[in-house]
Amino acid sequence: MPDFEVTDLGPADHLEAGEEVPDVTRPLVTDEFWENRSLSDVVADEGRTILVCTPMIGSFAAKYIYDELDERGWFDRADRIVGLTAATPYAVSSFLDDDELPFAIFADPANDVAESLGIANDLDGMAGISEPRVAVFGLESDLTIDSAWVSTEWPEFPPYDELESELGLE
Repeated sequence: MPDFEVTDLGPADHLEAGEEVPDVTRPLVTDEFWENRSLSDVVADEGRTILVCTPMIGSFAAKYIYDELDERGWFDRADRIVGLTAATPYAVSSFLDDDELPFAIFADPANDVAESLGIANDLDGMAGISEPRVAVFGLESDLTIDSAWVSTEWPEFPPYDELESELGLE
């Protein structure tokens, strides 16, 4: 892997286990189409939904994270996985189609959802532009968070082995 300058983002004031995620409505995108859906519409009725938040689609981090989840078989072992990114539905659809990934991603170009989760990251040198920090939330069917991991550096990738254990994906 290439060397990157690591930037300390500091701790995020993000939602924690026991708190409820806001029931937002955004375009939910697959490689075939998108439609406005609320988060409560897509969480698993029983079991856990894993919400994976990544930087903008097209970044190496987003591609690396989703490829890693695919290689590890998370999509086959989780009750449901859904993504979130600050990108347009067009960009997300193209990304999913190009990588043949088997899940849907909420497109949130204004990054409002990340803001409500407490994981928005203002980009240096880009006034008015932000994207989600890398984050993984385990959600119960009532949108209560049962586990949360949020990056504190850029780039930083999820501790996949630890999360597999915590999220019951072993």
